[in-house]
Amino acid sequence: MISDRKNEDVPASFRDPSGFIFCRDNALYRQINQIYGEDYKQLIDSGLYKHLVEEGFLVAHEEVSIQGPRPEVAYKVIRPDPVPFISYPYEWCFSQLKDAALATLSVQKIALSSGMSLKDCSAYNIQFSYGRPILIDTLSFERYKEGMPWVAYRQFCQHFLAPLALMSMKDVRLNQLSRIYIDGIPLDLASSLLPFGSRLRFSLFTHIHLHARSQKRYADRAVERGNRNFGSLAFRGIIDSLETSIRRLTWQPEKTEWGSYYNETNYTSSSFMHKRELLGNFLTHTNPTTVWDLGANTGFFSRVASDRSIPTVSFDIDPAAVEKNYLQCVKNGEKHLLPLCLDLTNPSPGIGWANEERHPFLNRGPADTVLALALVHHLAISNNVPLDRLAAFFGKVCSRALIIEFVPKKDSQVQRLLSTRDDIFPDYQQEAFERAFSHYFYLEKTEPISGSERTLYLMVKRGNA
Repeated sequence: MISDRKNEDVPASFRDPSGFIFCRDNALYRQINQIYGEDYKQLIDSGLYKHLVEEGFLVAHEEVSIQGPRPEVAYKVIRPDPVPFISYPYEWCFSQLKDAALATLSVQKIALSSGMSLKDCSAYNIQFSYGRPILIDTLSFERYKEGMPWVAYRQFCQHFLAPLALMSMKDVRLNQLSRIYIDGIPLDLASSLLPFGSRLRFSLFTHIHLHARSQKRYADRAVERGNRNFGSLAFRGIIDSLETSIRRLTWQPEKTEWGSYYNETNYTSSSFMHKRELLGNFLTHTNPTTVWDLGANTGFFSRVASDRSIPTVSFDIDPAAVEKNYLQCVKNGEKHLLPLCLDLTNPSPGIGWANEERHPFLNRGPADTVLALALVHHLAISNNVPLDRLAAFFGKVCSRALIIEFVPKKDSQVQRLLSTRDDIFPDYQQEAFERAFSHYFYLEKTEPISGSERTLYLMVKRGNA
């Protein structure tokens, strides 16, 4: 979901003079402006569009006859295939960003073979759809002119290479800089943060450190776009060098508090499987169209939904857990599960111009059904969020049903949370939990999880029963 507004432009696309996205009757369309007409014609006539769509690199579209919002400059209107869920680079794990970078370079190499090139390489042009990264900006291509340097080179380095290098060689959490710098991490900043050893890698030295120095040197000078020494062979050399550099960057998730959670839980194996069985029964009862699993860890319970071909977004705060979740998706070829990084106490905000170019977390919902398993005690006790505020939040993020687990104070995991602090939570009781959530939900089903002190609830949002 990009927008819940029925008839208006989508703010994320206003910068591109080639065209823009707009909504009409809850469907997404893209107006292609006349200025882009010749490039679009070559994209189609050269067979590049068909090739990229068939290879799964570019979102498919159909040309439609409806009138766009600015018909005086319109060339065509197209309706792209919808993406199940819009996510952003600062919500991706390391391997997601790496796969997105490699997909972008693959598109560039294929485009050159058809006499075209990417004129921008924003990471926001990539989305994860049915298990793989895909380019969603049909207007990213331009006709290639021999001798012209790659205009998207700096953008690729800022959006992909710099954050990947920082995540790999410094700290995986530095991906969050992409949330601050919407146009990509400045190369001088990346250069200053990277360890000295990065300068010993020729590709990183060239594409980040020397590149940053060059940007600073020529910041106030006009640079000619034509260069007789920059032919297609040199162009391909840059692409190959970037691809090699990206492939060599790695990150191995170390043991974190939540990355090995399932191995250290206080559940017995029978309790664990009973919880899975109860969840399956609740999903059968609700038959959701979409699922968000909040606090999903490595996605074990998310897969109870996604294995039923239900589009499921699997959120967790721990980048190691999300990395493991994503790698399992890739290994198994899973098409209906999207792992993402999200801190529920500080979720993705609206950013960019007027805070509208990238939608906040809440604006990309609500989901039909939300899972909140072994989550409430962390938010209520570790983060001091009162139960009534939790109930109000869940009332916003789900449109129909909530499957939520209550973990009482006598549970050993809650005792662990309280072992290093005073118990200032007299209201954290099961009766108070039910009372708070009953303002927004009907308590449809309540099932104790065998062999534990925990309870699983199926709640139906008021107005949907």
